Amino acid sequence: MKLPTSLHVANEGLAFVLEVAALAVLAWWGWQFPDSTVLRLLLAVAAPVAAAVLWGLFAAPKARIPVPLPGVLAVKALVFGAAVAALYGVGRPGWAVVFAGVAVVNTTLATLDRRAWMHR
Repeated sequence: MKLPTSLHVANEGLAFVLEVAALAVLAWWGWQFPDSTVLRLLLAVAAPVAAAVLWGLFAAPKARIPVPLPGVLAVKALVFGAAVAALYGVGRPGWAVVFAGVAVVNTTLATLDRRAWMHR
């Protein structure tokens, strides 16, 4: 399914916003940790950095280690799933459901669209 150009651009923009939001949510979750400030700071930095490194290695359009589509989707599911769990963990279950829904629709559309562009 090839999206019209304007929807393709909008969906790619939304994908970027979701990726950045996932990193922000992971940082927020880390900062909400109830222990010491040092542990909170460590988690607030380490969680999004780990997700960004994983994404950059395997899921980014110009990933360092190209993997087949199922691998890319697995990494996206892991990062977005962690963000959903983090939202739930900070007491925002409604946001978690919305984020999950938007991420699934966006990723599905992007995957179908990219496959159509590759097979033209």
